[in-house]
Amino acid sequence: MKMEESKQHEGSDTRKKHDPAEGKKKSVMREIIGTIAYVAVICLVVFLVLRFVGQRTVVNGHSMDPTLANQENLIMDKLSYHFTDPKRFDIVIFPGPEEGGEHPYYIKRVIGLPGETVQIIDGKVYINGEELTDDVYGITDYIEEPGIAAEPLTLGEDEYFCLGDNRPVSYDSRYEAVGPVHRSEIIGKVWIRIWPLSKFGPVD
Repeated sequence: MKMEESKQHEGSDTRKKHDPAEGKKKSVMREIIGTIAYVAVICLVVFLVLRFVGQRTVVNGHSMDPTLANQENLIMDKLSYHFTDPKRFDIVIFPGPEEGGEHPYYIKRVIGLPGETVQIIDGKVYINGEELTDDVYGITDYIEEPGIAAEPLTLGEDEYFCLGDNRPVSYDSRYEAVGPVHRSEIIGKVWIRIWPLSKFGPVD
C-alpha cells in the first residue's frame, strides 16, 4: 500500500512539473501580441492625426530657403486656426494662383496682419509706418522687388500679407496675382518637418 501511494505521489509530481519550452513559447507569444498591439495603436494615432489634425505636404521650390528646403516633407497643422488667428511670422499654407487648371499650395510667412498698412521702402518692410525690425527670417536684409507694396497697402479685416523667406525668388503677396491672403484661404500652418530625418522636428 505504501509503495502504491508513493508511486501515485510521484505520478502527481510528474504531471505538475513545468515544461520550460512551453513557458518560453507563451512568453514569445505575449511579446508578439504586445508588439502588434503597440504598432496598431501607433497606426491609429497617426491616422487620427493625419485625418483630423495634420496633413502631409511637400515643399516645392526654393521660396522658403533657408527655413524650408525644396522637397522637404512637412506636417501641416489644420486644427489650430479653427480656434486662433494666424500670428505674425507663422508659416502658413494656402492655395496659390491657378497653374495648369490647379491651385498649388503656397508656403509663406505671415508678415502683415488684418487692418495693418504694409509698405516696402528702401528694401525694408514697414508696418503702420514703422520698420519691422524683428523680421529676422529673410534670406537677405534687403528686398529688391517691393511689388504692390511699393505704395502703402492697407489690409482688410481678414487679410494677411505673406512673404517667402527667400525674398529674391519668392512669388508672394508682393505680386498682384497672389496679393493679400484672405483668412478663409489659409488651410493651416507648418507644424513638423518629417523628412529628411536629420532635420525632424517642429518648424519655426
